[in-house]
Amino acid sequence: MGRLEGKITLVTGAGNARGLGAATAQRFAEEGAFVYVTDLRLEDAEGVAASIREAGGQAEALAQDVTSEASWDDTISAIEQGHGRLDVLVNNAGIAILKPLQELSLADWEKQNKVNLDSVFLGTQRAVALMRKVGHGGSIVNLSSIGGLVGVPMCGAYGAAKGGVRLFSKVVALECAAEGIRCNSVHPGMIETAMQDVARQDNPEGFKEIVSGIPMKRMGSPVDIANMNLFLASDEANYVTGCEFTVDGGVTAM
Repeated sequence: MGRLEGKITLVTGAGNARGLGAATAQRFAEEGAFVYVTDLRLEDAEGVAASIREAGGQAEALAQDVTSEASWDDTISAIEQGHGRLDVLVNNAGIAILKPLQELSLADWEKQNKVNLDSVFLGTQRAVALMRKVGHGGSIVNLSSIGGLVGVPMCGAYGAAKGGVRLFSKVVALECAAEGIRCNSVHPGMIETAMQDVARQDNPEGFKEIVSGIPMKRMGSPVDIANMNLFLASDEANYVTGCEFTVDGGVTAM
């Protein structure tokens, strides 16, 4: 029997086939979950959902703007109408605007916080409401970053948002613990995604130097994050809440 057998799950920002969200959705489906795959572009979400179904899993794609209250309401309503409950929410959607302080505009700051922090608030609030209504508990996994734990140059707005995700998750965990609703944050380091392809092309020598500075001497894989999300979503973690989990090859241990 799968580790998420029968659970109804939602993974946001999961339309990039090489992203953390897609890897998470695929792992959840492999372990028996029904997965709602959402993305701003429906065709991208449908591509990931279709690959899950082709592999024998259960998935449905929905278009979602995670910065919109109305879009969140529509998403949660569709899930409630379709399955009557939500067991797991993974707030994965996010963007990175990396600029030094003097080049960072207020618009950059606001966009970064809207996508990476406001969306986590909106999704968590609505997921908790449905979980409370059903009364069977649940798990919320919020994607942060090592940039939400330590200072990283050019990550002023990004780090502020991701640091907010960490502390917000702890507050939610405390408010919901007695109801069996768990909330934790996951903090990836450098992971091999399309975003890293751009960095490698822009500055190959600098990129090599950064990777060589990772204690494990390599970047992580999206499935490394997916497996951590899987653990937190599963009943194996039923006494784990209000914690942050770092998946970074040892970077923040230095």
